[in-house]
Amino acid sequence: MTDQTKTWIEKDKKQLHPTYHPKNHANPLVIERGEGVWLYTTDGQKILDGMAGLWNVNAGYGREELAKAAYEQMKMMSFTSNFAGMTNLPSIQLAEKLAGFAYEGLNTTHFTSGGSEANDSAFKTARYYWKRKGKPGKYKVIARKGAYHGVTLAGTFATGLEKYHTMFGPKVEGFVHIPAPNPYRYEGTLKDGETAGQAAARELEEAILREGADTVAAFIAEPVMGVGGVIVPPADYFPLVRAICDKYEVLFISDEVITGFGRTGEWFALKHWNVKPDILSFAKAITSGYAQLGGIQISDEIRETMESAADTEAYMHGFTYSGHAMACAVGLKNIEIMEREEFPKRARELGNRLLDGLKTLIEFPFVGDVRGLGLVCGVEIVSDKETKTADPARTMQIFKAAQERGLRTRPLGSTLAFAPPLSITEAEVDEIIKRLGAAMDSVR
Repeated sequence: MTDQTKTWIEKDKKQLHPTYHPKNHANPLVIERGEGVWLYTTDGQKILDGMAGLWNVNAGYGREELAKAAYEQMKMMSFTSNFAGMTNLPSIQLAEKLAGFAYEGLNTTHFTSGGSEANDSAFKTARYYWKRKGKPGKYKVIARKGAYHGVTLAGTFATGLEKYHTMFGPKVEGFVHIPAPNPYRYEGTLKDGETAGQAAARELEEAILREGADTVAAFIAEPVMGVGGVIVPPADYFPLVRAICDKYEVLFISDEVITGFGRTGEWFALKHWNVKPDILSFAKAITSGYAQLGGIQISDEIRETMESAADTEAYMHGFTYSGHAMACAVGLKNIEIMEREEFPKRARELGNRLLDGLKTLIEFPFVGDVRGLGLVCGVEIVSDKETKTADPARTMQIFKAAQERGLRTRPLGSTLAFAPPLSITEAEVDEIIKRLGAAMDSVR
């Protein structure tokens, strides 16, 4: 480590980082620049970013088109309020572009600064909708164990990971959790002949009945669970979920903050199962991380219900940076790039190459499962393949060994996650496999 890097790390102590603890941030990588899928540290280390930043840098680093879009908009007008009575051209243009882009019938967008704000907006919108429908008792949200939905207070307790709750209780009332459809390690009860998808859908119906359908506003799910371990559901799961939500008048919120904009091989992941949500939350890849932007899209029926409100029942929700002009301009240019370079197609083709390569590592005695959809994959590390006993300690060892070899992944409990930029090449995909294999070999 150079003296200059040591100085930067010492100065960095003035910053309080996300999920901070002194032990896990004692010796951070100091990133100086990025190009394509590569990051360069102040020490001169070249690292293949197997996580696209935080699942979001889909277009890769160093895109001058995006920098220019931000510059040109900021030079003209960087910001103006987007509250009632005022708007701006980039937010109008991006909302128009997004109308029906993800799913037919989702034609209205409310912009936020990121995914946590988007999911918080989704929860509030669901409650507001049911009040407008004359059913104010419908306020609860059902989520899944292992789910991640952000770090606002509501997002924290919608999240199904207990470690996110511990220091911030008491819990926000109104969030209920059920098992996730994990085919490798289903945590609920499997009845005779049930798949994990059928069992998890049944748990949803049972939870609605247990809580009372007249109290449940919405069900929220990531199409592919990210922070919870890259869980790809069985094919039968989401069609059953949609039917159950319709049966009991429960809104279906699809959290596509990670999976949206091509990551899984479709523009939006629920398309894999031919299912449409009532509310869609998005962020991250809409700008490939070049600007802070997120939002929700709502169904036409929800929009029409909102339009019927009296003056005293206004949708009292919004953020200073809702519809930020520069961020929306970057979003427009980023979508243009993703369409031109056919990112969903790239994710399908290169995702298959990545998944096939990762599956060759199943020969290691501690690799229990390899799974993925498009360019989001997970490798689960276990101490015993027969019992499927999770081994987070070895997972962390492999993570550190991979980083020493110039590969950035992300340890999520016992799962190593991979979600590289969609601009990755075949040779760079192969490099991920090579470096991960070497890291695993070093801790065999």
